[in-house]
Amino acid sequence: MNLPNLITVARLLAVPLVVYLIALHEYWFAFWVFVAAGVSDGLDGFIAKHYHQETELGRYLDPLADKALLVAIYVGLGVQEEIPLWLVIAVVSRDAFIVSAVTLSYMLSHPVHIRPLMVSKANTTAQIVFAAVALGDLAFTLDVGQLRDLLVFLVAALTGLSGLAYFLVWIQHMATEPAEPGDRGGQDEA
Repeated sequence: MNLPNLITVARLLAVPLVVYLIALHEYWFAFWVFVAAGVSDGLDGFIAKHYHQETELGRYLDPLADKALLVAIYVGLGVQEEIPLWLVIAVVSRDAFIVSAVTLSYMLSHPVHIRPLMVSKANTTAQIVFAAVALGDLAFTLDVGQLRDLLVFLVAALTGLSGLAYFLVWIQHMATEPAEPGDRGGQDEA
């Protein structure tokens, strides 16, 4: 457990705090916790890369913490009816599908190694921007209604495209023959 991993764990521990703050309509505090989490994400990555502290644990924890925070914000805001429930369902379902597909491929001894696709990176960026705008709008009463509406549809479109792209990669991978144990050459990387 090194400093970057401790920072990531702190970000993961911020998830219940954000849910609690949203449930109490304390959007100002929730917004700043979200901003602090974003700063910590950049900080842990910088420290890990520049001080050669990258670890296997960090490679799993970092995206887990990021995704958990985003999902928590979307679910919290959806429950409070501050963002459309259908969007929350789409975002959470896409993530659940990806985790389920990866788990199933491992269970079938045909593991798929997921790499972020370009559309997935665009989707994550749009989700982060929308979460920041929605929380900022609620925290500071910015009245960015049309921007929020535009971001809802952008996130929805990118979530659908990203989910479809991962599904196609997974189907293609599962249609190939599994690699022999110890032979990584035959595995597709998504």
